[in-house]
Amino acid sequence: MLAAVTILVSISCEYLVGSIEGLSHSWNLSQTFVGLILLPIVGNAAEHVSAVTFAMQNKMGLSLGIALGSSMQIALFVTPFVVLTGWAIDIPMTLYFSVFETIVLFLSVYVVNSVISDGSSNWLEGAMLLGCYSIVALAFYLLP
Repeated sequence: MLAAVTILVSISCEYLVGSIEGLSHSWNLSQTFVGLILLPIVGNAAEHVSAVTFAMQNKMGLSLGIALGSSMQIALFVTPFVVLTGWAIDIPMTLYFSVFETIVLFLSVYVVNSVISDGSSNWLEGAMLLGCYSIVALAFYLLP
């Protein structure tokens, strides 16, 4: 059953990713903005709901585990796997990021680390993270 659902999800993801070019042209959005801001929101909706539900039940450890575990999985497994697979099937893929993207990534990791390092949270830290996300989204929206 898990294999069948995985195949169905991969097929639907293929259609979702294939529609990015049409969406970016029709809405006059850059593909970078759609790929970095809109696609993760839509693609991880169930994960976001789970993390918020557990946070509302005061299970912050589990909520952070869901959010950070997904990020670590993408960074440590999926991205290198996709690059190596691309090389194997002769599709050029690199992990090259522009200077702006590298700075945004570094600052985002720094802000998240400083917020979660004490092991507690409050509304101001949440507002700070939402503000940081909004600034990053606006920066990539305005990026040509």
